[in-house]
Amino acid sequence: MNYAQALEYVESLKNYGIVPGLSNIKELCGRLSNPQDSLSFVHIAGTNGKGSVLAFVSTVLKTAGYKVGRYVSPVISDYREKIQINNRPITQKALCECMEEVKGACDGMVEDGLPHPTPFEVETALAFLYFKKNNCDIVVLETGMGGREDATNLITTTKVAVLVPISMDHMQYLGKTVEEIAWQKAGIIKNGCYVISAKQETPVLQVIAKEAKERVASLTCVKDASKIKYGLEKQKFSYETSSGTKLQDLEITLAGKHQVENAAVAIEVVEKLACCGYTVSEKHLRKGLVETVWPGRFQVMGKRPLFVMDGAHNEDAAKKLAESIRFYFTNKRIIYIMGILKDKEYEKVIQITAPLASQIITVATPGNPRALPAVELAHAVSEVNPHVTSADSLEEAVEMSYLFADKESVIVGFGSLSFLGDLMNIVENNRTVRSDTHGK
Repeated sequence: MNYAQALEYVESLKNYGIVPGLSNIKELCGRLSNPQDSLSFVHIAGTNGKGSVLAFVSTVLKTAGYKVGRYVSPVISDYREKIQINNRPITQKALCECMEEVKGACDGMVEDGLPHPTPFEVETALAFLYFKKNNCDIVVLETGMGGREDATNLITTTKVAVLVPISMDHMQYLGKTVEEIAWQKAGIIKNGCYVISAKQETPVLQVIAKEAKERVASLTCVKDASKIKYGLEKQKFSYETSSGTKLQDLEITLAGKHQVENAAVAIEVVEKLACCGYTVSEKHLRKGLVETVWPGRFQVMGKRPLFVMDGAHNEDAAKKLAESIRFYFTNKRIIYIMGILKDKEYEKVIQITAPLASQIITVATPGNPRALPAVELAHAVSEVNPHVTSADSLEEAVEMSYLFADKESVIVGFGSLSFLGDLMNIVENNRTVRSDTHGK
């Protein structure tokens, strides 16, 4: 199997859809000699912030000298970004070798009359196999959806379970109330592990606390940071950990008000990992925090006009994006490029974000069957903000955004993470062309 064949195989798996439950992944990993059982994990669930917390924790641990696997979804630009060791994506060669083993196990299951694993189950098993083969010291793992019946929850060797802010998401699978959704996500808590929770609504925290108590797991709730100095290029804050360690003038380079909260979660995770033998000095903690990058999360892609990209695709993320726009760009003219999947609560995202924009351009996520058509999205937006137009392509949307903007405007591209990689490349190329043209 070469790399092109491996990607073709991944594409063919989409026919198997999403099937919550652990029976298939248990069978698949069992046929691969259960690689996950020899690994240790930080397991992250929640609605928004999973990726950022993962990036902070894994970068800090890497800086401290550990070999750190990380498994994320979705990705921005390259399929191999899903599976990384020390922030480096899996090589094409390793992906092909591991995929051949996983495919063989899948084929064996079908021959034995069992269901074929889903795409996420295949990728999860592949990640475990790759991390085992490379003897990772620890793996930082985010759930794909939910927690209790998510394929990643096959693991039993969790050191720290992390719950980032939980809100309404994937209701067709996880439940109709925030309590039901919280119960699903809190299912990652394992017997005797440490549990770190970000700030949560009271009903959510009650569900998490109940699950932690039943699992005899030690729960730590993250506190507010202090002395915060917000900025687009760097942000500073101080934080006192649950054990009383006072950390002054910490610095991160991820923008967005909520990233200070995500960094505080990561600090508590790192402190609890020290109790499990993963010691990290304050020097390495500081260095890891400041070196953490996470593409597509309130990321500045260009200046004059300012071009910002963000993966806000559900209600809670939309609230955070709107808060950051109001905070950083007071009295600025805002232009959106917006693309959202049709199975998301796009009406709520529109209600929260659309009133802030002077002009909105809608797009459909290219090549994604779940994409909401640009014209349909524009119609929904028009009920909140009449200044909206649809674009036939991402290239057209970027071109239109620059026509609407002046040098003091702010263009914000947001929505599904699955189109941000393409959008970033177009903006980068457009910026180069514009720079060359203006330079002549």
